[in-house]
Amino acid sequence: MFFNIPIFLTWLRIVLIPLIVGVYYLPVTILGPQEKNEAAAAIFILAALTDWFDGFLARKLNQTSAFGAFLDPVADKLMMTAALLVLVHLMRLDLAIALLIVGREIAISALREWMAQIGASKSVAVNSLGKLKTACQMIAIPMLLYYAPIVLGRFAVKTHIMGKWLIYLATVLTIWSMLYYMKLAWSKVRDHRHIFIRLGP
Repeated sequence: MFFNIPIFLTWLRIVLIPLIVGVYYLPVTILGPQEKNEAAAAIFILAALTDWFDGFLARKLNQTSAFGAFLDPVADKLMMTAALLVLVHLMRLDLAIALLIVGREIAISALREWMAQIGASKSVAVNSLGKLKTACQMIAIPMLLYYAPIVLGRFAVKTHIMGKWLIYLATVLTIWSMLYYMKLAWSKVRDHRHIFIRLGP
């Protein structure tokens, strides 16, 4: 099934990605500096919500599909990478942190594809550690995009500080989860050595 409501939401998330970048190219006569931050943060939050809803609706409406399972993580990684590049460009995020996060996503994606080839994809399925890492990123990125205090009564939430600490936590979890997945994968590789021997030169 190539088109249903969950897949439409996934495509919508992909369409929203250029807008996160594009708002910063608008002239100040249309959007001021902080208005651009607010717009980018709002677009990212909307895109993140589609990520939750497409999975929920796919299960609720029984509209899961192989194409949706492929497209959803691709949309997630494109969204995350675009937002991180914007933050690096705005000098709100260290390049090293962005490279670690993006590099981990590429490495784990390749690892999952490899594990699928030997019939061990479940060994590197998303677990609670990966979900916690993703949650930290999803909260940190809009905070760093917004980059201004949010006043709640007598209190002011310093989003630039909270976002920075959360992205640091996400980076630690990124490395931790990558090592965890690689350890699980290595144990499966040892269990399937006969496959590599048979496929070898």
